[in-house]
Amino acid sequence: MARGLPPPVPDHGGLRVETALPNETRRYVFACPTDGLRELAKAVCLPRIFLKLCGSAEEMRVLVPSRWQIQSASYMMTYEGEIGGQIQLPAGYGIEISKADSVTAARILAAGDDIAASGIAAEVDGVFIYDRIITHAAHRRRGLGRAIMAALGSARHSSAAKQVLVATEEGRGLYSRLGWTIHSPYTTAVIPFTEE
Repeated sequence: MARGLPPPVPDHGGLRVETALPNETRRYVFACPTDGLRELAKAVCLPRIFLKLCGSAEEMRVLVPSRWQIQSASYMMTYEGEIGGQIQLPAGYGIEISKADSVTAARILAAGDDIAASGIAAEVDGVFIYDRIITHAAHRRRGLGRAIMAALGSARHSSAAKQVLVATEEGRGLYSRLGWTIHSPYTTAVIPFTEE
């Protein structure tokens, strides 16, 4: 929903999403290690198909043949409490917020309308998902990430909606300092694409 993709459909005990992106045609997401994930990994031989697991790299490695490459560590994280409130921006920055149905997008612009930070959030079925939270390198350590999170968090309709995100290794440290907790490791495997 946050990425404007078709809804996921059940497949092999997980969910399948047709992403149709240049570097990713499809992804499968699994809440836990399953025989279905193992069967799927054996059957798939094409690149650009991603397997994602709420589990460790070790758990993924025993389920997939050696042709699959395990990507850098990520973490499914959750937050209890309110995110939002007053948005503090340093001088020279402005924020744009747009909403369409249950999706909110926020962008912080620097002088010259360069995008300094951005993020998207979506709320569905009692879950509020923060997605693609990015602060560009030249604008880090200025509180812009916090401002994006506050802008998105203010869009949450239900205070009971569980707040979740997937963080990189670098992001895990930042989000942990902000009070987020790790729900599980989040591991991705893909067959590398090689040009012929």
